[in-house]
Amino acid sequence: MSLAGKLETDVELKASAQQFHEVLCSRPHHISNVSPSKIQGVQLHQGEWGKEGSVIIWNYVRDGKAKVLKEQVEKIDPVKNSVTYKVIEGDVLNEYKSFKITIQATPKGTGSVSRWTYEYEKLHPGISHPEKLLQFAAELSREIDSHLTSAK
Repeated sequence: MSLAGKLETDVELKASAQQFHEVLCSRPHHISNVSPSKIQGVQLHQGEWGKEGSVIIWNYVRDGKAKVLKEQVEKIDPVKNSVTYKVIEGDVLNEYKSFKITIQATPKGTGSVSRWTYEYEKLHPGISHPEKLLQFAAELSREIDSHLTSAK
């Protein structure tokens, strides 16, 4: 039985692909203002916002518990409106040996679709797949979208 896995979810958005990508890539520190019940804070640990190689620390709440995630920006593709993060420290690594998050926003009609992809390797077979984390990401996408489209 393989411990490696991949999960994806798509979320339809009213905001443009560029708007959504710009928030997640260059302004993630604003997300705590958009979704304070989920994201307590986002700090730049190393590098610059929106630059590959930068390290970002997320303080978030999931299932009523405070969590921390430290990730490195691995790849940014402004043409495809995608960003890939590699988790380097934090609560996620208590269950997963490796964890990579790719978020891509694709234009669709007057809005867009955000696709969240998790690529991971579980520490052991008893660890469940990160469906709850993916649901958390989908909910966060909807909150960001609501903020972006209500500001117009």
